[in-house]
Amino acid sequence: QVQLVESGGGLVQPGGSLRLSCAASGFIFSRAIVDWYRQAPGKQRGLVATISSGGSTYYADSVKGRFTISRDNGKNTVYLQMNNLVPEDTSVYYCHTTWGPGYWGQGTQVTVSS
Repeated sequence: QVQLVESGGGLVQPGGSLRLSCAASGFIFSRAIVDWYRQAPGKQRGLVATISSGGSTYYADSVKGRFTISRDNGKNTVYLQMNNLVPEDTSVYYCHTTWGPGYWGQGTQVTVSS
């Protein structure tokens, strides 16, 4: 079965960095589009970044220049490098793929606070 397992979240001070990982299994990862979404308390889940099977990327305006999405097809893993974090980045971050009907990971909490 398809599984997406996020890791790498935690507590970081403003201006700090974190790298999230999404380990995938159960589908042909190299052919799949993979996204990162985030959801803050009381807000809708929103798209953060997307990477295509060919490596093309898209970023939400709020994270452009600070976040970088990448993939390692040999490890079936997508990464989200987050730099210069601000309190507004505090959210649960979810990995998602459009493969088949679409699948979500369980999420990882990122808290940016001093």
